[in-house]
Amino acid sequence: MAICADPAVVQLESYQAEKGKSSVSGLSSGAFMTVQLHLAHSKSFIGAGIIAGGPYRCAESYRAAAVIAADAFIQGSLYICMNPLSPHTTPDAKKLAKLARETAQHKLIDDVANLANHRVYIFTGSADKVVYSDVVKRTREFYEELGVHAKNIYYDDTVPAGHSIITNNLEDSELEDNKPPYINNGGFMQSHDILRHIYPNLKPASNRLSGRLVRFDQTEFFNNEPRASMSEFGYAYIPKAVEEGETARIHVALHGCKQGYNYIDYVFGRPDYENQPPYGNRYITTTGYNYIADSNNIIVLYPQAEGSDGDTQNPEGCWDWWGYTSPTPQQPDYYSRNAIQIKAIHSMLQRLGG
Repeated sequence: MAICADPAVVQLESYQAEKGKSSVSGLSSGAFMTVQLHLAHSKSFIGAGIIAGGPYRCAESYRAAAVIAADAFIQGSLYICMNPLSPHTTPDAKKLAKLARETAQHKLIDDVANLANHRVYIFTGSADKVVYSDVVKRTREFYEELGVHAKNIYYDDTVPAGHSIITNNLEDSELEDNKPPYINNGGFMQSHDILRHIYPNLKPASNRLSGRLVRFDQTEFFNNEPRASMSEFGYAYIPKAVEEGETARIHVALHGCKQGYNYIDYVFGRPDYENQPPYGNRYITTTGYNYIADSNNIIVLYPQAEGSDGDTQNPEGCWDWWGYTSPTPQQPDYYSRNAIQIKAIHSMLQRLGG
């Protein structure tokens, strides 16, 4: 099914959107960023979808892991928030919930009391070898610690999926695979399940898309600063009814590592353009968000992160959930409203009207 794409690069426009009714979801680094964005701007959202992501400020679970803060966070991200050696070394949900409350008291994020009635979808594949299920389980505990009603949390760890967002596309990888592009065929559209949980009583997904996929200049939202590790373009799907003036809601869909439209592998610190993987915009066009959004007047915003192996150590094009974008390693701000990526994404959301 073809998507009507605008070939031009446009400035992101504004629409009739319901304020405070937006939502966000993501996979892997996009899931960690989902939690950060959700807490930083909980007034703007009513729910979140987390696929293979850990709790807020997960990389800071054990600050004493190294003398230098940046090193401690990197080690924490790898050995606590992704592949803990045992359940005893997984993130401490109670401690991180306390840290979130303290962060809110310092006015760096919105009041965590906003989360109480939010709807949260949390998923971990039982065959995930990249972000272990023990970590994702702590994400559920984290939200419960912050007062999200248990009836509003959907948690699933029963599907034998690898590290991926799941689709019903026959062309996608085998369900249990743990390899790029991290889009696996499991016989259902996970994006639809996420949106149905956050927004109950949605209409069935469209068979044909009515709207436009727009490519917009993303650089204006982060002032083209290299440390943002964000791409030149972002994307948004706009249903036709929304363009014609009907009221919309907005969903932010955050890709994972190696899934941005211009992902390129680095070999010995240099981009390997000759062997660039053909992942392109598959997260944007084939994961199913647009089809269920089309029939329900939901704008889908697809911000894009990109890799860098220079001053910004992010060769796999991940969203920042351990501090690589922070102005100084000694005082990371990646988790707050002041973080360059969070500010950029929220500014895009505000521009759209949400």
